[in-house]
Amino acid sequence: MQISDLPYPDPGVPDARSGSRFLLWLGRNQLGGQLRSFLWGLLHFTSVMALPFAVGAAVQAVVDDSGGGLAVAGGFLALAGLAIALGDTMLHRTAVTNWITAAARVQQLLARKTAELGSALTRRVAAGEVVAVSTGDVEKIGWFVEALSRFLAAAMTVAVVCVALAVYQPALALVVVIGVPVLALGVLPLLPRATKLADIQREKAGRATELAADTVAGLRVLRGIGGEELFLTRYREASQDVRHAAVRSARMWAWISAVQVLLPGLLLVGVVWYGIGLVRDGRIQVGELVTVYSAVMLLSYPLRHFEEIAMAYSFSRPSARRAARVLSIERATQGSGAWADETPRGDLYDPVTGLVAPAGRLTAVVCGDPDEAGRLAERLGGHPAPDAPLASVQVGGTPLDELPLAAARAAVLVQDKDPVLLSGTLSELLDVPSSGKVTAEEALKAAECADVLDALTQAALDDDPMSAPITERGRSLSGGQRQRLALARSLVTDPEVLVLDEPTSAVDSHTEARISEGLRDLRQGRTTVVLSSSPLLLDRAERVVLVHEGAVAAVGLHRELVRSEPRYRAVVTRETEDEQAVRDKNSEQHEDEHDETEESA
Repeated sequence: MQISDLPYPDPGVPDARSGSRFLLWLGRNQLGGQLRSFLWGLLHFTSVMALPFAVGAAVQAVVDDSGGGLAVAGGFLALAGLAIALGDTMLHRTAVTNWITAAARVQQLLARKTAELGSALTRRVAAGEVVAVSTGDVEKIGWFVEALSRFLAAAMTVAVVCVALAVYQPALALVVVIGVPVLALGVLPLLPRATKLADIQREKAGRATELAADTVAGLRVLRGIGGEELFLTRYREASQDVRHAAVRSARMWAWISAVQVLLPGLLLVGVVWYGIGLVRDGRIQVGELVTVYSAVMLLSYPLRHFEEIAMAYSFSRPSARRAARVLSIERATQGSGAWADETPRGDLYDPVTGLVAPAGRLTAVVCGDPDEAGRLAERLGGHPAPDAPLASVQVGGTPLDELPLAAARAAVLVQDKDPVLLSGTLSELLDVPSSGKVTAEEALKAAECADVLDALTQAALDDDPMSAPITERGRSLSGGQRQRLALARSLVTDPEVLVLDEPTSAVDSHTEARISEGLRDLRQGRTTVVLSSSPLLLDRAERVVLVHEGAVAAVGLHRELVRSEPRYRAVVTRETEDEQAVRDKNSEQHEDEHDETEESA
């Protein structure tokens, strides 16, 4: 896989049982790229380590006054230089390719999981953690995958050099063979502490990112209640915690770097001290001492990759653990494929609450608890909570959890309380999979978006509101404008069943009344479920259902339920218990007076 071939046609099914297994799975899926990087790295490192032998031969040729030997050594140096340049260039190319393709694979997996879970993802994982995984963590994971092949090439080079020195000069090679493993393994006692500190830093950084993302998402609400300073203080404290953790982690890695410098220096001193004695005794030649000295000095180059792989693993392990945690999340119910891959039609039935939404009718659902309404909306869309009963919502008798995911989503579309508007033009926003029976103009009219179109026309370069840009999450629009555009997008799709959770909570009453009429007219003959406590919406529904304490408590029309059902009246009219007691008392007095009047008559 080359960078130009991205994205992957299929990123595969990851092993998300743990962070280490996920890293291993990534490595297995890039064996070709890893092998190419390893071979080019091997050429580069061995060419670098061939320089000492050429330099030693050149020095010995000068000592022996041999012109031919010096020419051979010069040619060998030139050949090694060419090999170093070629190997380094191709190593960098293949290593970067491994990094980018690994990061792209992880990003595709995360995007696929996000699309599969929908809004259920942020109910099970903090939005900030998803952001951290898809940005910084992806880079850390790609770094480890890229560094692995270079480390293996460096380790192989070190082993080859030790063997070559043992053959070339056994007397000095003994010191090198003993010293090199000490160089490679000398930092191992420090790695557990360094890894632990790096994990702590990454966890604190992740929490700070989560706090920042959640704060930005709720900035309008915070400004409304005056909570900006409180959350700013919390983020400042979290940021300082990250800084302190980063300093502690950097201090430990500085110690590791110091050891990586100190140990090779000590080995060089030992080699020179022992080698001078051997030269004085006539046991080795000057050129051989120069060769061994140069080889030991240059060994610090491949040995640095031992430190890098340790650092890459320590930083990528918590990142891979977080990515695996997100990728391991599954739908509470999985399509078994027992039913045909086609859109079912019929009544919408929730066996948990007993809710029935007749096909082709507008049904309003009133819940006293907003959280319960949100859970019901998610369940109707085929995304029940993990701890919810396993009974599946049915459309026309077909359980949603036995349908393939695509068929289930084509059957039921859920718009939650806080729909997201992606950046782009209005035309791109409304360019969604649909039946084609509802045009964008019809949907915008039903959602009462005339003032939104006027505002977008002013921002458009050609006075066409459909080409006007919409900023990320629609931040340039008001809450009511964003809500109406999201409603128009849902209406364009024209699903068999449309579930709307508080679709008009941010608009004024006059606009809400017109939206209610437009919604009922446009969705004529289609199943529509609106979760709301707005009297304007409820009065235009063909059927109203009261869900109380997780079960259907009453069914009827809005005006009937207001008169006959106290629990419904308390939710819809916001009537308090004291007001209800006064109402009941006045009603009893009225009945008593009526009875006395009849007796007198």
